[in-house]
Amino acid sequence: MMIRLVVFALLVLLLAYGFSWFADRPGDLSLIWEGQIYQTKLIVAVSAIIALIAAVMIVWWFVRLIWTSPHSVTRYFRARKRDRGYQALSTGLIAAGAGNALLARKMAARSRGLIRADQEPLINLLEAQAALIEGRHDEARAKFEAMANDPETRELGLRGLYLEARRLGANEAARQYAEKAADNAPYLPWAAQATLEYRSQAGHWDDAIRLLEQQKAARVVEKAEANRLHAVLLTARAAEKLEGDPAGARDDALQALKLAADLVPAALIAAKALFREGGLRKAASILEQAWKSKPHPEIGQTYVKARSGDSTLDRLKRAERLEALRPNNVESLLVVTQAALDAQEFAKARTKAEAAARIEPREAAFLLLADIEEAETGDQGRVRHWLAQALKAPRDPAWVADGFVSDKWLPVSPVTGRIDAFEWKAPFGQIEGRLEDGSAPAAIETALKTLPPLRDVRPESPVNDHRIIELERAATIAEAVRPAPAPAKPKPFEPAAGDKAPVPNEAKPFFGGLPDDPGVRDSRAEPEPKTRLRLF
Repeated sequence: MMIRLVVFALLVLLLAYGFSWFADRPGDLSLIWEGQIYQTKLIVAVSAIIALIAAVMIVWWFVRLIWTSPHSVTRYFRARKRDRGYQALSTGLIAAGAGNALLARKMAARSRGLIRADQEPLINLLEAQAALIEGRHDEARAKFEAMANDPETRELGLRGLYLEARRLGANEAARQYAEKAADNAPYLPWAAQATLEYRSQAGHWDDAIRLLEQQKAARVVEKAEANRLHAVLLTARAAEKLEGDPAGARDDALQALKLAADLVPAALIAAKALFREGGLRKAASILEQAWKSKPHPEIGQTYVKARSGDSTLDRLKRAERLEALRPNNVESLLVVTQAALDAQEFAKARTKAEAAARIEPREAAFLLLADIEEAETGDQGRVRHWLAQALKAPRDPAWVADGFVSDKWLPVSPVTGRIDAFEWKAPFGQIEGRLEDGSAPAAIETALKTLPPLRDVRPESPVNDHRIIELERAATIAEAVRPAPAPAKPKPFEPAAGDKAPVPNEAKPFFGGLPDDPGVRDSRAEPEPKTRLRLF
């Protein structure tokens, strides 16, 4: 608009300059026509010529207007009809979005009467939406199929057919629609994402990675998200290669760690592959880096049990190494507790377990305290006390995706098929436990104060258990081989009441006597009082 104004102003200035130029240079103009001489001023002649040109243009415009008036009138009414049709179409789409099926159907019929469907394909979309609202899915699918056959609305029709297939549970048909849409238009986010999920669910990791690269090149997904998904797919492929191809699993897992350094499953698979190849030092370094980034119990178990020939004390030292990397961490304390329990370092195990419970009173800490009590004292009352605390405590974190709890990490959610859906966190509904006073240190202190006194204690070591069993077996054998007592002979001398009978100092025969083992007592002697061995 501004350019037109400038051009018009320039033309006016140019015309005014021309008239002024002719006015400054007066002269006469003579014209001889059929023997007659016509003479006038130059400025008058120029003005007459300009007026004649303007009159011709006006006459031409008027004649042209009359000549094209029928077509103009037809075009006016056609445009008015089209405008009314688009107005009805717009009202119908709004009604369909609002769920007003009656108005949407009415506006669809009006739009079809005012606009031809081949000129405006949105009429098919409005009729399909109205059919979906009214529950006539067969009619809606027919409309979507018609749109899928039209190059202009192919993607729209395929999306409608895909959603209908998902609604009916026809996953194979939905997969075909999504792949067809992705092949024709890889820039469509819904088609690319659905195809990627279907290929991942089927375990076609190579195809999924290739499609993800195409999406990344087309900028369908952001770079950070694409790198994360790529790392997850590489980790899934590495998990399948771990048994048959440790080298390939190692390469995929290490590449996944470069894309997502905090991906715990990738670190675990890389370490396990390196363990099988003998790369213990590099595997330990990977696990240590992963532990610094995000302590995880599976990382701790893999690190502690890296070498199968290590003693329990060696494993305890490796667990303490992890604790030094992340001090005052619940997972570090729990790893040391388990290693100390295996090494029968009960005092250290109890101290670390109580420290973990003070930081975060989870069920794992109380279950370990119950295991310590069972192994050290065998007092079932105290064991039941710690088990009761574990029941009241919040649940331990687990791999959770879409409400589904898994004991191991999975690349795809089994509920929705979403990639990278699993998170390490407390399951839903069990985030907080039933703590009486609401604080972690007070909870463990209350549990320690209410711990029942020690009642039933086991022997100090398994060696004593075997010694007692052997002594009892020896007593049983001695009792079985002892001969029956001989009949009593008359004695020449009977002591008076209260006097002790003399015992002659003579050798006793071996058979019929007691074994040399001091653990076997004479069954004829008076029973000794029973005592219990206590550790405290």
